[in-house]
Amino acid sequence: MKKLLPVLLVLIGLGGGMGAGFFLRPQPEDHALANPCGEPGVDAMTAEETGQNEPASDEAQTTQEYVKLNNQFVVPVVTNDLVDALVVMSLSVEIAEGQTEAVYKREPKLRDSFLQVLFDHANMGGFAGEFTNANNMDVLRAALTETAQGVLGGAVSGVLITDIARQDI
Repeated sequence: MKKLLPVLLVLIGLGGGMGAGFFLRPQPEDHALANPCGEPGVDAMTAEETGQNEPASDEAQTTQEYVKLNNQFVVPVVTNDLVDALVVMSLSVEIAEGQTEAVYKREPKLRDSFLQVLFDHANMGGFAGEFTNANNMDVLRAALTETAQGVLGGAVSGVLITDIARQDI
């Protein structure tokens, strides 16, 4: 009985705290048509007056899909004719909706082209030093996107580097 009493008190305290939290939580606030600046008549403006019902550009209307390539890319970093490090990357391709099957059909060609770009990037020193700084990553993304567009056509709008790691040997 001595060991059961503390456990029972803890359970009662937890139940009471949960019940109090549930019943005493604040009500959600309604932020519809809130006007923080206090300007009169701004809330009453129609969509035509604000220009919100203008058609969006073609790029904004098309929805995008992301296709993750099945296997990671392993890129050796060679210095003085020796492998100095390995860079492991995962890539995804941003494409127009409905083009997923086209990516998987052309994946061997796409992987080969991506590997060539990654090897060239490594040979130019792109994976040395601060290889994850914004400029290096932008150059690499642009090269990968250009290559993907060459393989898959205009359906590709970008290549995403989802994972990247460097292991020094």
